[in-house]
Amino acid sequence: MRRLIVAAIVGAMTLAFAAVAHATSPHFISASAAVDNNGNLTATFKEAGLGNGATTAGITLSADATAEYQCFNNGGNHPKAGNKETVSGPVSSSDTFDVRNGSTHGSITVGPPGPGTFTCPSGQRLHLISVTYTNVKLTDTSVTPNDVASIPGTFSSGTLFP
Repeated sequence: MRRLIVAAIVGAMTLAFAAVAHATSPHFISASAAVDNNGNLTATFKEAGLGNGATTAGITLSADATAEYQCFNNGGNHPKAGNKETVSGPVSSSDTFDVRNGSTHGSITVGPPGPGTFTCPSGQRLHLISVTYTNVKLTDTSVTPNDVASIPGTFSSGTLFP
């Protein structure tokens, strides 16, 4: 009889925990993005449905980026030769955010792709001229399957240096 009662209690607890685990349903409530004056992309988000047992969420911001770099002389003018380089590729950044009452929110930033091996001649400086981001996504990598929010649109800096 005692074994039957213990088995019933263990079974009830298993069902209760399974119901709690099933009750979690991660989803981004909001996600937006903007490019700052330095050419960095910042995404702001709120995610819910993480369950009360979660303490942190690992969020990754990823995008496809195209950056244009150009050489300028010390007077701030670019030479007629117009030494320019356009660099494209994926960029990403990850961070951890605290979870409270099953939800989290915050902002995460990623910078443009670097100029690679492009350099300027002596007496000139390399400057980021513009950057554009597409295919912007936020991914919560701490849940299975990963929760993904696509942020539609093209995000451009405009001209960053004269």
